[in-house]
Amino acid sequence: MFRSLRRVLCAVTAALLLPLGAAGLQPAHAAESAGAGYWHTSGRQILDASGQPVRIAGINWFGFETGNHVVHGLWSRDYKSMIDQMRSLGYNTIRLPYSDETLKSGTVPNSIDFSGGKNADLQGLDSLQVMDRIVAYAGQDGLKVILDRHRPDGGGQSALWYTSAVPEPTWIANRKVLAARYKGQDTVVGIGLRNEPHDPACWGCGDTTVDWRLAAERAGNAVLSVNPDLLVFVEGVQTYNGVSGWWGGNLMGVAQYPVRLNVANRVVYSAHDYATSVAQQPWFSDPSFPANMPGIWDKYWGYIFK
Repeated sequence: MFRSLRRVLCAVTAALLLPLGAAGLQPAHAAESAGAGYWHTSGRQILDASGQPVRIAGINWFGFETGNHVVHGLWSRDYKSMIDQMRSLGYNTIRLPYSDETLKSGTVPNSIDFSGGKNADLQGLDSLQVMDRIVAYAGQDGLKVILDRHRPDGGGQSALWYTSAVPEPTWIANRKVLAARYKGQDTVVGIGLRNEPHDPACWGCGDTTVDWRLAAERAGNAVLSVNPDLLVFVEGVQTYNGVSGWWGGNLMGVAQYPVRLNVANRVVYSAHDYATSVAQQPWFSDPSFPANMPGIWDKYWGYIFK
């Protein structure tokens, strides 16, 4: 359920977010400071409202993007105790995946245990109202939240940011709804526009039906038009100029086609990189493995930081 540690690397024009769960790193038990207020980028750093560098020690809390329509684990525990535990383990940020179904009127969460007083204040709430409670308590605990549009619906992932059921105008409108919903609540510091775009998604090809970089600019500007304080998290694609990698992990196109938004210092490139526990890749069977990995990482996204 909680699987990806994330920390911040940064790029010349925007920050680069690097998942480290696959590397087996563990959070420090001393909590990382979440920083004051809203965050912004400066060169290759993420800074808080006071201009101090921020290290994202983040944890994914899956569930809103599934048929449960709520974070997982509430079938056995109280949500407040789980957030308290995240904080005690040293995390300062929750990445909260959700689907567009979460935003539909009448979407009701299931698999919540209310016995013994657990989750008592969630009874009778719809999914978005539960999200409100989670955001509010995370902020009370000193944690920040990054909202991650993970899937179009609870049924599974899609290659592009839109589907026949969730066309691009709906995708953009829903991002604006959440941006407006949490405007003025600096617990929510950013929105991930789309989890793991992959083939046939391209970067910089110019075809608006598949060019993820252009779509990210359209959606990012829409988000910032209603909430200019948010960071906009943009993942990579699978293939660029015939070179393929992880879904969402290929940011080679940024060199020639960076994401440009109407509000400066808001783009965070989010590189997805995994281990053999997720899938095999050619570099894992290279005779030089693991000494070859720094070069692989630099090729796909590390060059942005450098």
